[in-house]
Amino acid sequence: MKLGVMSDSHDNIPNVKLAVELFNEHGVDLVVHAGDFIAPFAIDPLADLDCQVVGVFGNNDGERIVLAKKFEPIGEVHPNLASTTLGDRNIAVMHYPELAIPIAKSGDYDIVVYGHTHKIDIQKEKSLLLNPGETGGWTTGKATVAIVEIDSLEATIYEL
Repeated sequence: MKLGVMSDSHDNIPNVKLAVELFNEHGVDLVVHAGDFIAPFAIDPLADLDCQVVGVFGNNDGERIVLAKKFEPIGEVHPNLASTTLGDRNIAVMHYPELAIPIAKSGDYDIVVYGHTHKIDIQKEKSLLLNPGETGGWTTGKATVAIVEIDSLEATIYEL
C-alpha cells in the first residue's frame, strides 16, 4: 500500500494537478495534505484522485467552512490534527512542526506528517516524521510531494 503526502499547495492549481496525476500513476491508496490549501477552488483538482484525501487546515487557510464543504465528497479535513489509518499503520497529520515532533517522539503513530516550513524533512526513529516540502513551489522554487511505502515506511520525494 502507498500513502501520498502533500502540503502547502498555496493555490498553485497546476502543481496540485501534477501531484494528483503522480499519485494516480503510482496507485496511492490514500493522500494526506498537511494544510495551506488557501482558497476553496484549490480543492477542486483533488476530486480527480483515485482515492480519498485526509487533510488539516494550515495557518493561511481562509474560508474554512467552504473548504470543509469542498472536502465532503473527497474525504475529510480537520482543524488541527487528523488521525487515520492505512493498512495496519497509524497516521497523524498536522500543519505545525511544534506539534509533529513530540507526537513522532511518542511512538504513538507509525507516520507523522507536517508542513508549514516548506522544507523537506524525513526522520525515522520511533515514527516516520515527514514533511514533503511545498507542493506550491512559491517559496523555495521547488514543488515536491512524497509517497510512502506503507510496509517498509520508506518515503520518496518527487519533484513536480
